[in-house]
Amino acid sequence: MADKSLFTKIIDGDLPGRFVYADDRAVAFLTIQPLAPGHTLVVPRDPVDHWIDLDDALATHLMLVARTVSRAIQTGFSPTKVGFMIAGLEVPHTHIHLTPIRSLGEMSFANADPNPAPEAMNAAAATIRRELRAQGCAYVTGD
Repeated sequence: MADKSLFTKIIDGDLPGRFVYADDRAVAFLTIQPLAPGHTLVVPRDPVDHWIDLDDALATHLMLVARTVSRAIQTGFSPTKVGFMIAGLEVPHTHIHLTPIRSLGEMSFANADPNPAPEAMNAAAATIRRELRAQGCAYVTGD
């Protein structure tokens, strides 16, 4: 059996994560090095490395989850847009970056905060959960 990816370890509870969404096929949690408050990752439970290898049903599901979480980010943080990016170079497990942005330059990983305050991260997660609940989302996870 191959080593677990970082994201599989988070999904399995071997490493901590600030989850905001979880269903039987996907999860969403805050990244530990956010580009902005509210920067969230949507990750399939299945450890598929490259997004082009996702089956059609899972790819569609991830897009729908990303849209749901993005709506919560949009209402909770009031950015100009919620940026959507699949890079996939840093962890060999498909993941979608959702980032509240006001300009394209804010999507650069050079802007990542390597040491965000835990209180700010908890507040960002709480904001997204609150907005997901306001949407009537049945898959909100965490406090």
